[in-house]
Amino acid sequence: MEEFLELIKQHRKSLIADRRDFHMYPEVGYKEFRTSRIISEKLKGLNIDVEVGVGQTGVVGLLTGEKVGPTVLLRFDMDALPIKEENTVEYVSQNNGVMHACGHDGHVAIGLCIARIFAPLSHKLKGTIKFVFQPAEEGGAGASAMIEDGVLLDPVPDYAYGMHLWNEKPVGWLGITDGAMMAGNSNWECDVIGDGGHAATPHHLNDPIITASQIVGSLQTVVARNISPIESVVMSVAQIHGGDTNNVIPNRVRLSGTLRYFNDELCVLVQNRMTTIVKNIAESMGCSANIRFVPGYKPVVNDAKHARLIRQIASETSIVDFVSDDIQTTVSEDFSEFLHQISGSYFFVGSANSELGLDYPHHHSRFDIDESALTVGVSVMSSIVSHHLLD
Repeated sequence: MEEFLELIKQHRKSLIADRRDFHMYPEVGYKEFRTSRIISEKLKGLNIDVEVGVGQTGVVGLLTGEKVGPTVLLRFDMDALPIKEENTVEYVSQNNGVMHACGHDGHVAIGLCIARIFAPLSHKLKGTIKFVFQPAEEGGAGASAMIEDGVLLDPVPDYAYGMHLWNEKPVGWLGITDGAMMAGNSNWECDVIGDGGHAATPHHLNDPIITASQIVGSLQTVVARNISPIESVVMSVAQIHGGDTNNVIPNRVRLSGTLRYFNDELCVLVQNRMTTIVKNIAESMGCSANIRFVPGYKPVVNDAKHARLIRQIASETSIVDFVSDDIQTTVSEDFSEFLHQISGSYFFVGSANSELGLDYPHHHSRFDIDESALTVGVSVMSSIVSHHLLD
């Protein structure tokens, strides 16, 4: 494992430069035109076979060894967020209203550094590295778009690995859990339909605002009274819209929110209970209501064998100080789409440094990372590849 640290030192300047360049020119999902062009050019410069336009703006690089063996997929998301950056660093975003506030600039830089390390070693590889640079992870279902375009074919990956720089933990920390590690999500919308009219004569009306208020309160019992406290489900009401003026009770109120879950069966249970509550309360108030669930990302579920491998690699890496085996988060991530079809694992690499003020949370306008975390990411990912493809 330590041999990669020497190789990474040779590429450290380009690793940092790449990350800062992508940080300066962030692009939101499915608009990563400059990002994908640069990735493609750099991979071609390493004599790696490149396919562009996979999932609209995704890039796939194939590094095929001279010996027959498995195909290892490494995924790196590359989209930014519609946030105005408030940092004052020299590499601050030059695209007004867009910034890399989740570390994907670092992910892309890590992927390119791994490509630089292994490209000269292709004669030693017993198999293939499939580099997947994915668009639109931030709610745009970029993984599914790439899968629909055949990213899991020709060659079919035997293993899939991904990682995320994680500002909730300091540099030197690495986390990976057997089984469910990141929550699945399902958004929902509910229309409450009544019979509105003059607010001065509510006794003549069927008020959807009062009805919606009772629905919101009752929905809070779904998790509290139907899910074991040992399990974990989040049901949040995030929006309420109804009415346009102060003397008219509207005909309709819309509620919306999100579910987060680690267990598909519990998700179905919660959705069924929500549907029952919404319809029965509306009927009891002389209104009607319907609720719609929009499937989002599946839970990220790690294969225990691969998770153990990564923990072993991390524990043998001198720049990793602590390895956690019990990290879970209700944040969602569409790498789950790959793991749903291919055996593999996903892990977090601590990237915060509170002494340097680099500890703002993900999606914050002052988010930034300690760039030494990039070395950890490259080292662990490279060691995973080495385990599978080098003697």
